[in-house]
Amino acid sequence: MHETDFLHEHAMTDDERAALARAIWSQENVEFKTVGIDIGSSTSHLLFAKVALQRQSQGLSSRFVVIGREIVWRSPILLTPFLPDGTIDAHALGRFIADCYGDAGLTQGEVDSGAVILTGEAIKRTNARAIDELFAADAGKFVCATAGHKLECRLAAHGSGAVALSKAREACILHADIGGGTTKLALIDRGAIVRLSAFAVGGRLVATDERGAWSRIDHSAQLVANDLGIALSPQALADPVLRRKIAKRLAAVAADYIVDAPLDRLGESLLLTERLPRPCHPTAITFSGGVAEYMFGHEEAEYGDIAKLLAAELAHELSRRSALPLIDPGQRIRATVIGASQFTVQVSGKTIYLPDPYVLPVHNVPVVHVDINAAGIIDAPRIVADIRVGLDELDLERSPRVAIAFSWRGDPEHARLKQAGEAILHALAPLQDRIKLLLLMIDGDIGKTLGRLTHRELHWPNKIVSIDGMELQELDYVDVGELIAPPGVVPVVIKSLLFA
Repeated sequence: MHETDFLHEHAMTDDERAALARAIWSQENVEFKTVGIDIGSSTSHLLFAKVALQRQSQGLSSRFVVIGREIVWRSPILLTPFLPDGTIDAHALGRFIADCYGDAGLTQGEVDSGAVILTGEAIKRTNARAIDELFAADAGKFVCATAGHKLECRLAAHGSGAVALSKAREACILHADIGGGTTKLALIDRGAIVRLSAFAVGGRLVATDERGAWSRIDHSAQLVANDLGIALSPQALADPVLRRKIAKRLAAVAADYIVDAPLDRLGESLLLTERLPRPCHPTAITFSGGVAEYMFGHEEAEYGDIAKLLAAELAHELSRRSALPLIDPGQRIRATVIGASQFTVQVSGKTIYLPDPYVLPVHNVPVVHVDINAAGIIDAPRIVADIRVGLDELDLERSPRVAIAFSWRGDPEHARLKQAGEAILHALAPLQDRIKLLLLMIDGDIGKTLGRLTHRELHWPNKIVSIDGMELQELDYVDVGELIAPPGVVPVVIKSLLFA
């Protein structure tokens, strides 16, 4: 497959999408081909999968659920290509992706959906814009998400298998994903991620260029060198003794974070978020990321960086300072997006609030899921805090639309609905000017009532759609189709990152 075929194949028209939706809806069992693409500051890779879905019918909430997934092809790991000015070489990346389609024996048109996850350097504005252009022809077909530090923590915890392991063991586990430039921590209690944190320790903070010179020196590596009182240069880094000193110092800082030891000045300077709170005490530590390939003996070759040195030093440091077992949860370098994208399809309830039907259709709207505990007392401060945590993980500059999803049980009492609506709008207040469309996605029968209250009584100033009969979760994205009248419902396609 030629690069031009990949970059310029036309997107589906609205009529084609409608025909596809009708064809899907007419079947009880569906199989999709999906692709997951992970573009990071150190490595990039992709995989193709077949996802099998089956209809589960319950009235108007009829939906497809995943009943099986088969990974059919994995790409080699590409060291993410950079240009001399430090930006990602989007053309080289495009050639790699096009070659992967060809090597897998697939054309662009044969892939039904996909997830493109940008992390690290890839989320910087100039890089993200160039990468967006690679997938511009597939707008609406691909979920394209930029993963800030906390979202990347969450993706790695799920994709590695650590969340599933914690749930299976009914235990508290600390997961560490150590990539090229950062380490992401997730504290997981019986299958639920309870805290997230990140710091700037990684295996490619110093690395060679295409000529083999040690010219790539990250700012974090410079901070380490300053702490050690050494001057970094390509010539100095050619000395393996010096590289080991840097890896040893980085390992000591990483161990401080992992075992919750006091931080020195260097440790404080490498924090990217707040420190990880510990509401539960972990019984094991799981690892993913490129450095984990070395820690668990799955990789021996070196790739012009300090990942192998860092893995050895960190394993030694943790064995000396912690009695917790170090566990491979199943996925290592491919943890950030181990699945591609899955489709589930739902039809809304009949009590939707849609004051301006021309805002639909919309594609790839990120979902913030919150537990409102609508069957009991409305805890407004907690709702505000939970929504803001979710919003903090999204990049609303790239998608000025957001969906707030929650379940509602019990009677739709006006006072309680108003409390919930006030809490949602209070949480959104700092971003009110940036959010051009607010979707309220409710598992319950209060869509029209809550939408009208939020819009007319609480005076949400921008576009709003309130839809009930929806079952969503964190890490979902939604497409909402045009109103079907009659019977006055809208089709919703849910795209979830599908983890092992």
